[in-house]
Amino acid sequence: MQEPGTDPGARSGGSEDGANPGAAGSPAAAALGPVVLEGRGVRLEPLRPHHREALLEAAAFPEIWPWLSADLRAPDAMDRWIAEAQDAERRGTEFAFAVVLRDGGRAVGSTRYLDVAAAHRGVEIGWTWYTPAVWGSAVNPEAKLLLLRHAFESWGAVRVCLKTDGQNLRSQAAIARLGAVREGTLRQHRRRPDGSWRDTATFSVVAREWPGVRDGLLRRLAPPKGAPPRLCEPVGGA
Repeated sequence: MQEPGTDPGARSGGSEDGANPGAAGSPAAAALGPVVLEGRGVRLEPLRPHHREALLEAAAFPEIWPWLSADLRAPDAMDRWIAEAQDAERRGTEFAFAVVLRDGGRAVGSTRYLDVAAAHRGVEIGWTWYTPAVWGSAVNPEAKLLLLRHAFESWGAVRVCLKTDGQNLRSQAAIARLGAVREGTLRQHRRRPDGSWRDTATFSVVAREWPGVRDGLLRRLAPPKGAPPRLCEPVGGA
């Protein structure tokens, strides 16, 4: 995949010490997006049409799609999805990312900020999917670390929400493993593509919990002593 060009928006790695320069109400609060978020193994880039081909390749596996609201294996579906994400970015309601491996520059999935409530300093992280080759690797926890750190430490979030299908036990376990607190279930919350009604499991992290969640993710991502990190090596959960 060709290395993408620069994009408007800040480039952020967050602060390692948990300082919150973007606390709610602070004039120094950074924009939530569009932004490039750099990690040790992954880079989150604002979703753009140049990611299309790599994401089509990443999306080509049917096991990705049963729990999501759209199946992106077809080129026209991918094109609509990217266009809709960019429209939402222009409105300031969502900020979608391509998740790119820094080693080789290959996009392996996507995630986003959505349901942005700037006045209340609340946001959801969702629409997350990855090619199966990186399931169970450090890709998802590092992407979540970058998103949560930017939301809490740069934007000044008070609450970050995560949701998933009530029947998607893999996703629920992965969210709980991040350190998020389960809040409950929204019954018959959304209609699935097959017409059935979905109950939605809801989780959140609030600002006072963030330092502990951050430290847990950093411990989880730390390589064994003397060993370099390997992004596609399972680390005990998605």
